[in-house]
Amino acid sequence: MPRKVTVPAAAAIGEKWGAVTPQRQTYYAANAPPAGPTWESNTLAAVGTFKSAVAAGNIGQLFSGGIKRAGAAKYTRKVTDVGVGRFGTGVSAAITDMTSGIEPYTTVLAGLTLPDKGPRGSPSNYNIVQSVGDPLHKKRLALLGAAGAS
Repeated sequence: MPRKVTVPAAAAIGEKWGAVTPQRQTYYAANAPPAGPTWESNTLAAVGTFKSAVAAGNIGQLFSGGIKRAGAAKYTRKVTDVGVGRFGTGVSAAITDMTSGIEPYTTVLAGLTLPDKGPRGSPSNYNIVQSVGDPLHKKRLALLGAAGAS
């Protein structure tokens, strides 16, 4: 005989989640950091799935649908209620990552010798842009392990 599924009201689920989940901070602190190697191996194993997903014929509609579903109001609310309070501590926590992330590019820039600047409006001035852009792009691809790609 068919049975009806009993589901609590969404508001009740949300209220309970909001009351109980913050108490799980100790569990998160103990279990999330050691999960890094599992995250890395599982994510690398999913490269083919990722490629298929982003090449799917309806990916544009799915992407825009998600944006429309969240909407500008949610974005603004989350920035105001969460982002502003976490901004300073997030920047402080990211100093090492930012420094190590930018170092390969500052090294490339420091090693460049730029061509002489021509008169204002000279097409040869675009060579300056290219002499900076090409090595930076090459470094980016090398760091991503995609040296042959462009």
